[in-house]
Amino acid sequence: MTIAQKISASMHGSSWVRKMFEEGMQLQEKHGSKNVFDFSIGNPNLPPPEAFSSTLRDTVDSCGLGAHCYMSQVGYPQVCEAIAGYLCEEQGVAISQKEVIMTCGAAGALNVILKTLLDPEDEVILTKPVFIDYAAYVDNHCGTSRIVDCRPDFMLDLDAIGSAINKKTKAMIINSPNNPSGQIYSKENLHGLGKLLEERSKAFGRTIYLLSDEPYRKIIFDGYQVPSIFKAYSQSIIATSYSKDLSIPGERIGFAAVNPAATYKQDIMNGMALATRILGFINAPALMQRVVSELQGISVDIHAYEKKRQLLCDGLADAGYEFVTPPGTFYLFPKTPIEDDVTFVQELQKELILTVPGKGFLYPGYFRIAFCVDDDTIINALPGFRRVMDRYK
Repeated sequence: MTIAQKISASMHGSSWVRKMFEEGMQLQEKHGSKNVFDFSIGNPNLPPPEAFSSTLRDTVDSCGLGAHCYMSQVGYPQVCEAIAGYLCEEQGVAISQKEVIMTCGAAGALNVILKTLLDPEDEVILTKPVFIDYAAYVDNHCGTSRIVDCRPDFMLDLDAIGSAINKKTKAMIINSPNNPSGQIYSKENLHGLGKLLEERSKAFGRTIYLLSDEPYRKIIFDGYQVPSIFKAYSQSIIATSYSKDLSIPGERIGFAAVNPAATYKQDIMNGMALATRILGFINAPALMQRVVSELQGISVDIHAYEKKRQLLCDGLADAGYEFVTPPGTFYLFPKTPIEDDVTFVQELQKELILTVPGKGFLYPGYFRIAFCVDDDTIINALPGFRRVMDRYK
């Protein structure tokens, strides 16, 4: 075999999101892009805010000698300081630039963190429905994923998590607002988790870390707020990016932040700085670092996503679909009217509607709709959604 067996196996079991996206490209070539309703991938369709464009232009114009050179692996000090200042307000705790490291997006942040924390056979708890790339990241750093169920409302099931924790548990990854359910874990839910992890850390004599993946933190509706993970648990680390709230996923810019109360904070920061180099990132993109430092708290028009959500939810509810209205993200995660979610998604595909089966998130019986699309795509797809539902009524 020419390529590694692990990569070959991973290719055969690759992401359903990417699979449906690629099939969508083929359908567009055959039927025309206007006739295909692609809800398969969370690619923001809103333009970046004008503040991003103007800041980018100003930053490029002001670049001088050395502006595109290597810098410290953790990033520019002034950028880390700007982010720390915003995090103080967001998390409700005092954070300094020494707790922030710039990364190549949230995925880069998670990989740097896991590279720093995991020894071979360490276990990382993931909760369903799960963004399946997490398991790949854990495996890539010699860890083992232990996947647990959630509650019916997609909140964390603390009993299931407690049963999964053992002497090998090193960390847990959560994602709130959640992809694919759109759920926001409540303050009570997170503080209950923090108490559980603290108790089990003491019982097993090792620190269990809580990694919070937060790229959708600003995409929230109906007055909801995302609780502070740093207030919920001291041994916590945030991984996030500007991909979704600034609509710049291709720029690959984000950061990791370590809870200032973490026991081994400095060891973790030093480890992440080294891991950034080992993994080949070297440093986060220099130009984007300087741009986002000027845009703390700025985002795209979230009301536009809220309008899309309402348009989709009203149409699907009228057609007979069942779902939990998502308080955040740009995803809807309805139940399928039949047990086989893959078959149901294939029926939607016959209507030129591209979605992702819940199986892709280890949660069969559901399917994900990414509504970060033009309003016309939602409106024109609704009759097809209704026709498929009518076949199973």
